[in-house]
Amino acid sequence: MAGFRATSGGVTARFAAPQARIVRDLVSQVAELVGGDQPVRQPDDLAAELGLSDSTALPGDPVLARLLPDAYQADPEAAGEFRKYTERGLRDGKVAAAMTVLDTLPARGGRVRLSEADAQAWLRALNDVRLALGVRLGVTDDFDERSGQIDPGDPRSAYVWVYHWLAFLQESLVDALS
Repeated sequence: MAGFRATSGGVTARFAAPQARIVRDLVSQVAELVGGDQPVRQPDDLAAELGLSDSTALPGDPVLARLLPDAYQADPEAAGEFRKYTERGLRDGKVAAAMTVLDTLPARGGRVRLSEADAQAWLRALNDVRLALGVRLGVTDDFDERSGQIDPGDPRSAYVWVYHWLAFLQESLVDALS
């Protein structure tokens, strides 16, 4: 995997089958997590039609809390009110970005050709996966220094490698779009 590169119609990259499986699996998991607890919408439900959420509290799951953060950390009431009007749209947008990745990345690997809009969706979905992995790995400002000290036998070492590889993919995609 050499990363993404610019083409006349957007960007392109080639993924080996194992790489495609990793990206597809992780993107699917994040989409399921973000979209999994959505209540079933009733067709006559005005709140659902307006895109309002029943949720006004920060999710208890640390990954969801990172992916759906409070807008006003110092004001829980304002944060809850903001969440009521924005969370459903944020969740829907994250799932839509994930679906773009799944629709454009062949399950068995191969060449990916992305328009600029698809590339932007890829950036959002890759970022969501990295945020989720970052929570699970305990990423902080000194993570790069600490990650080099993780023993290769530690089960987290594979996830650290994936975390860094996803950062490379994001960087190459940003560069290809620039």
